[in-house]
Amino acid sequence: MIEALLHYHWEIFITLEILATVSLLLFLVFRYALKKQSISYFFLIIFFMLLGTEVILAVVVYRETGEISAFTIVVTIFLLYALTFGISDFQKLDRYIKQKVGKWKNVDLLTEKDKQRMERAKNPKVIARNYFLWWLTHFGVFIGGHAYFWVTYGKHDEGIMHFLTDWSWYAAETTDEGPFHDEIIGSVSQLWILIFVIDSIVSWSYILFPGGEKQSD
Repeated sequence: MIEALLHYHWEIFITLEILATVSLLLFLVFRYALKKQSISYFFLIIFFMLLGTEVILAVVVYRETGEISAFTIVVTIFLLYALTFGISDFQKLDRYIKQKVGKWKNVDLLTEKDKQRMERAKNPKVIARNYFLWWLTHFGVFIGGHAYFWVTYGKHDEGIMHFLTDWSWYAAETTDEGPFHDEIIGSVSQLWILIFVIDSIVSWSYILFPGGEKQSD
């Protein structure tokens, strides 16, 4: 059993993520489109059970391997997102489904609080603030994560300034020239750096130029 989990842990995790996404969508469909409240809660419970299964899977893999692998990092990132920004994104999706189903059935499913939040979300200042908070959080996690990588897997003999002042290692075909001894950590770091740069460009474009207030549908 344990050997199977270790061998297929990526496949199991991806399957759990797909099932979790489907569960959330079914929750919304049964809640608003089909008006089946009791059944909708069943899918919400399934969603949380799947998240719990992901936690158990990550713990089992960590205990059996004894190391923080790329898998452990990815699962942790997904869970942190689900418990932080994922909640806000789900609320946005919830309001969006309410709005679309309401138009389809010619009824108003949005509460006054929903409408206020939707109008507030169109305010350029709110848009800029939300993107700044997101970027600041990503920046903190990025720095904290790489500090841990450096302390645990860093090439301390060469010194961190060597890699910060000479980025030729980033374009190398392998991670051997990078700042970390562990190849997987090196690959995760390179991918994360790319994602952080792209996220920074997008986020700061909204922070500095949020644009005019969007019009209501």
